[in-house]
Amino acid sequence: MDIVVCLVVAGLLVASYEFTTLTCIPGVITYRGAKIQLLDLPGIIEGAKDGKGRGRQVISTARTCNCILIVLDAIKPITHKRLIEKELEGFGIRLNKEPPNLTFRRKDKGGINLTSTVTNTNLDLDTVKAICSEYRIHNADISLKYDATADDLIDVIEGSRVYMPCIYAVNKIDQITLEELEILDKLPHYCPVSAHLEWNLDGLLEKIWEYLDLTRVYTKPKGMNPDYEDPVILSSKRRTVEDFCNRIHKDMVKQFKYALVWGSSAKHKPQRVGKEHELEDEDVVQIIKKV
Repeated sequence: MDIVVCLVVAGLLVASYEFTTLTCIPGVITYRGAKIQLLDLPGIIEGAKDGKGRGRQVISTARTCNCILIVLDAIKPITHKRLIEKELEGFGIRLNKEPPNLTFRRKDKGGINLTSTVTNTNLDLDTVKAICSEYRIHNADISLKYDATADDLIDVIEGSRVYMPCIYAVNKIDQITLEELEILDKLPHYCPVSAHLEWNLDGLLEKIWEYLDLTRVYTKPKGMNPDYEDPVILSSKRRTVEDFCNRIHKDMVKQFKYALVWGSSAKHKPQRVGKEHELEDEDVVQIIKKV
């Protein structure tokens, strides 16, 4: 799979002046057998979501990535963190959030119906009707499976939101005191680094890998040893044998008979499985095709 991590920056990066990056700079890191593409984006300024400073182009690129890495200056991290979050939120990017667990279905008649399996403290039928009216929706079924907010319902109605993991890389920690570093350590999704002194860059890579939540699967051609040099990279949310086949070639599923699997997902080694079998990290798979 194509793995893209966007570096979204506000403030100081490596140079001693603000907004070092003026254009999108691509790069590739190979980590644990996976090729991860890094896109270093120009700095985001206030009003970027409205097009200021080519902000819409920058944020549009961020919407397409698998993970966002926000680089903050250790001297003023909270100020920049809030600025970037506001701009990304305004462009429909939800950081470190899961999609709202509610169902919204339009219909031709019957008005607005609201059902819920939990107690609601934020939404009632009148509020839901008012929100739907703003979007000229007069007939719909809404089912809540948790205590959703008005913003959650709006996100589902608009349907253009993207939800992705985000890491806050607090840079230049060599310029602050240990006490200040301990305060910053309380930030959620935080990783301290010093790009200039190359402190904790391995830790940042490890955190990126954790947040990408990937599964590596090794291929084993019939009669040969597994290929441990070039794993097939799958999302941990889509890691069935069928997903594995589709990553190799779109026609492989049509020729699929069964698969032999070695690894933690197999009850015995090898285990004969079908297309629906879910693979684990570092499994070995051999596809048996129809004759």
